[in-house]
Amino acid sequence: MTENFKLRIFTEPQQGGSYDDLVRVAKHAETTGYDAFFRSDHYLKMGEVSGLPGPTDAWVTLGGLARETSRLRLGTLMTAGTFRLPGPLAISVAQVDQMSGGRIELGLGSGWYEQEHTAYGIPFPSLKERFDRYAEQLEIITGLWGTAEGETYSFDGEHYQLSESPALPKPVQSPRPPVLIGGGGKKRTPRLAARFADEFNLPFVDIDTAAAQFDRVDAACAAIGRDSGEIVRSAAMVLCVGENEAQLARRAEAIGREVDELRANGLAGTPAEVVDKIGTWRERTGITRAYLQVLDLSDLDHLDLVADQVAPQL
Repeated sequence: MTENFKLRIFTEPQQGGSYDDLVRVAKHAETTGYDAFFRSDHYLKMGEVSGLPGPTDAWVTLGGLARETSRLRLGTLMTAGTFRLPGPLAISVAQVDQMSGGRIELGLGSGWYEQEHTAYGIPFPSLKERFDRYAEQLEIITGLWGTAEGETYSFDGEHYQLSESPALPKPVQSPRPPVLIGGGGKKRTPRLAARFADEFNLPFVDIDTAAAQFDRVDAACAAIGRDSGEIVRSAAMVLCVGENEAQLARRAEAIGREVDELRANGLAGTPAEVVDKIGTWRERTGITRAYLQVLDLSDLDHLDLVADQVAPQL
């Protein structure tokens, strides 16, 4: 993979994927030169799939992968703020960063999928309260990591209060593991990105929507005097690549999608088509990373095709 543009594998194991499946894909991604392996943070399947054998926990998974891999960046798109308290989450991420030798990235969102909350007994406040909590979580997690060793951290918010925390353990990465923020909210999301994000990600949107949201992030940065060039831009797209139409159709069928729909909405087609689409996105939006949503975890040849025939042209 080139340094300029990075291809990252993104998995959705709640749709059906064991820890062993994820290890196999992550190790293969590392061997074939991908930059990173990310996973969703969900506890319930979506749509008409079995979801078997059932969900795996994102941070338990990443702790395992930290020891099973040696080079890949590892992270979440996105950890749900409703799932974890900010103090313990800061501890977990710092620990996994240590376990990986400094390869962890934290994608954090407010949480949105109500059904998984009701299925597993997780409180699901109103949208406003989720975002209020999310803003405090970002401040707390980055504040804990940024506290010098030997000093303490306190926070007195509406939803969370921390008193004289030793702010330990520290992550390996300095000043901290990268924080990813994303989504299409037009007001609060860009403002939070301007304050806290090292990377801003847009998942599964069209190019015009992405360009407009990146512009909002730029404006929010300008409003607080931050250089928006400090924030990496990225997009997540479903992957479906075939050397020919027959192979493409088989891969689309395997994930229950239509080829035409994938060509329109995802990163789909022949290797040449995919290279062209990435080029258009780079030119229009300035993204430097693409998260390739791999839905068929058994098809490692798919990863090989992209590594062999797409990556070298980027």
